[in-house]
Amino acid sequence: MRLDEFDYHLPEELIALRPARPRPASRLLVATPSTLTDSTVAHLPEFLERGDLLVFNDTRVIPARLTGTRRRPAGSPSGARIEITLVAAAPGGLWRALARPGKRLAAGDSIAFGDALSAEVRDKEGAEILLAFDATGPALDAALERVGEMPLPPYIARRRPPDAADRSDYQTVFARRPGAVAAPTASLHFDEDLLAALAARGVAETRLTLHVGAGTFLPVAVDEIEKHRMHAEWGEIGPEAAEAIRATLAAGGRVIPVGTTSLRLVETAATAPGRIGPWSGETDIFIRPGHRFRIAGGLMTNFHLPRSTLLMLVSALMGVDRIRAIYAHAIANRYRFFSYGDSSLLLPGDSAGASPADSADGRPGRTRG
Repeated sequence: MRLDEFDYHLPEELIALRPARPRPASRLLVATPSTLTDSTVAHLPEFLERGDLLVFNDTRVIPARLTGTRRRPAGSPSGARIEITLVAAAPGGLWRALARPGKRLAAGDSIAFGDALSAEVRDKEGAEILLAFDATGPALDAALERVGEMPLPPYIARRRPPDAADRSDYQTVFARRPGAVAAPTASLHFDEDLLAALAARGVAETRLTLHVGAGTFLPVAVDEIEKHRMHAEWGEIGPEAAEAIRATLAAGGRVIPVGTTSLRLVETAATAPGRIGPWSGETDIFIRPGHRFRIAGGLMTNFHLPRSTLLMLVSALMGVDRIRAIYAHAIANRYRFFSYGDSSLLLPGDSAGASPADSADGRPGRTRG
């Protein structure tokens, strides 16, 4: 398939720069193969069924954007200002990172990030460098909290700098395991009250970990999408999560990942339709039209960038033409897009749970074909 099949025009004013408050106040577009229903995330339980299982990603975003000063041996020019964005952890306690301006760095240079942290450049390829920090583990996490900024997506960072509010806004309520440099944004809509309402409805939940990398924002640079190569991200599905997924499917329930990261990981770990076990490692799975889903019976996800691999993923789940209709509806009805934007519940099985709930404007949920 060609890349331009996944293009669409989005008015810039629909790109959300701040999240809705409270979190479940975000709008929710519930889509089946034959209906579109406008609602809010607060009413999500009414669109799910007893016995469904939501799969959350419990990764924690680290303050991965750093500003430092280059240091070189005595007698060499020094003092250049360097901006660093961590990309992903690498073997041996190292970190892959993007440097700007990369041309000012060479292997052997060190970068001081205030008095709290420093790093040595171990290798360099273009704008990407390999860093060895002078702290590891919890000490590194603490240092990053002091000197780092939240790595907002480029389409937000171009229009405003990160601030104190992003420290909580760009983190899910169940973030536990540090390592992501981008948030699993579909989960940003949840708070404790909504989780309690889902439990009362009989909707179960389980959690896995996928450390989202900066590659999630990289553009597709080939015209034929089959030639695109995905970035690798580390993930883990524990025994409890694997058993919850197996038991749900065996009982006839739906497994609904919350976010494309959760979906990509369960589909990576699946060995056959309905079969999954504990799993740990790196995944570079590229889900595009033609993919046969083994685990996911739906997906809750935000609205994705044009020409992106994530738009290809939702097109694989719902069909290319249906996704075009869903996105056209969202744009026409002024949904907010991307990381801090509104959400969708995609149900390819043509089931949307109970009767439609209240819509975003307070009237009964509006269902359209």
